[in-house]
Amino acid sequence: MTMATTADIKNGVVLRIDGALWTIIEFQHVKPGKGGAFVRTKMKNVMTGKVVDKTYNAGTKIETANVDRRDFQYLYNDGSEYVFMDKDTFEQVSVSEAVVGDAKNFLLENQELQIALNDGNPLYVELPASVVLELTYTEPGLQGDRSTGGTKPATLETGYEIQVPLFLETGTKVKVDTRTGDYLGRVND
Repeated sequence: MTMATTADIKNGVVLRIDGALWTIIEFQHVKPGKGGAFVRTKMKNVMTGKVVDKTYNAGTKIETANVDRRDFQYLYNDGSEYVFMDKDTFEQVSVSEAVVGDAKNFLLENQELQIALNDGNPLYVELPASVVLELTYTEPGLQGDRSTGGTKPATLETGYEIQVPLFLETGTKVKVDTRTGDYLGRVND
C-alpha cells in the first residue's frame, strides 16, 4: 500500500478504502470559481462490481493498492469461472464472472489480454481497445441507400448483440470497441 493524493487519481488506479479495493473508472478535476478545488470520481468495487460516486477535496490523502498487470491468454469458461493462462509462467488462473464483467462479451478462446492482480487476486480483466469478431447472425443485408446511417442488431460469435450498419451480413468480420460495444468497421481477411 502506498499513500498518494488526489493528484494521483486517474482511470485504472486502485484505491483501498475501509479495507475494500475500488478501481477508478471515471474522474474529473473540478476547480470552481470560488471555494476549493475537488476531484469527482466514479469507482467500482473490485469484488462486488458495485459502482459509486465519491468526491474528494483536492490534496486529500488516499491509499492506493499495489496492482500488478500481467499478460494472459483466455483458455475457456467452465460454467462459473473463466480460466486464463499467464503468458510468462504458463500458470492457470480462474477468474469469477463478476471480475471478468463486460469483457466476457468479447472473449474468444486464445484471446490475449491483461489481468490486474493485487496480492495474486484478480481485480479486473483488461481487453485490447478493440477486437475482431465474426457476425454469427443478422437479418439479411439491405443494399442500396447507405447514406441514412441505419443500423440493425447483429449477434457476435461470443453471443453478444451489437448494432451494425444495414448492409452487413452474417459471416462478416467486424472490429468492435471493447469499452462501449460499438461497431468500429468491417474487417476484410
